[in-house]
Amino acid sequence: MSETKFKFDYIKNRKIYFIISGIIVIFSILSTFIFGAKLDIQFKGGTLITYLYEGDIDSNAFAADAEEALGGIQVKVTTGTDFNTGKNNIQLSLLSNSGLTADNQIVLNDTLEEKYADNSLQMAESTDVSPSSGKEFFQKCIVAAVFAAIVLILYIAIRFKNIGGWLAGICAVIALFHDIIVVYGTFVIFGMEIDANFMAVILTILGYSINDSIVIYDRIRENQSLLVGVPIEELVNISNSQSLRRSLRTSITTFGSMLVVTIVALAMGLDSILSFSVPMMFGIAMGTFNSICFVPGLWVWWQKKRGVDVLKPTKKAAKAKA
Repeated sequence: MSETKFKFDYIKNRKIYFIISGIIVIFSILSTFIFGAKLDIQFKGGTLITYLYEGDIDSNAFAADAEEALGGIQVKVTTGTDFNTGKNNIQLSLLSNSGLTADNQIVLNDTLEEKYADNSLQMAESTDVSPSSGKEFFQKCIVAAVFAAIVLILYIAIRFKNIGGWLAGICAVIALFHDIIVVYGTFVIFGMEIDANFMAVILTILGYSINDSIVIYDRIRENQSLLVGVPIEELVNISNSQSLRRSLRTSITTFGSMLVVTIVALAMGLDSILSFSVPMMFGIAMGTFNSICFVPGLWVWWQKKRGVDVLKPTKKAAKAKA
């Protein structure tokens, strides 16, 4: 038998949750104008140059030498390993709409190969990146996110039709867009470049957040049959209380994992991992808040606007009562 008491009145404080969520979302949007969004080379265009080398190279010193050779043009350096040759590689990213001129590239290569001759430095590849390809990639990602949102609404509408499925789906998706905006704000505030990791974080957060919302909706639907005639506010409070422990365990475990990854990435200087783990932590925190506080509160508010004070019992519950 399900518990019929709750320790905390989530619905009573729903206006506070709406205000908190709204403030966070507004600040995340305003961060674009305050800090400025940094776009990766695939969105702005430029040149990617990959070098192979032996031994050890200080990436910061390498970046400084490259900038000096290019007359102060800012570059971004990433290191890795070439899977074909097994050699270390270091990649220069230069943001520019027109890319490097042939003369600039010759000067750059000659300077670096001479300075790092002891490392047998040699250029492996040079590629000009068109900003149009990045825009196309971003557009496809947006289409994928919108399509996912539509599918989620349809899924929730069908699965939870007894508790106002369409409303439940729309409320959950509104919260998901809040999560996406917060993830975007995290990238901007921390000065991280918006790249492929941005979409990877968003799609991961969508999965976690919608899972928590579905768990709570499932409890509401179950209690709809067990607690016939209970006011909708109390029904949601009970369902939330029953789901709280599971939701928090999942979120805390994932948050803790990302925290460990972040600490290791900071210690090792792995910026590419930080641009995934840090936004993930903020996205998980916001997603947990939204699924526990925002979504149920918004769903109740919308039901009350429609004049629904008590959910109708399911056919199964009505037959059992008869």
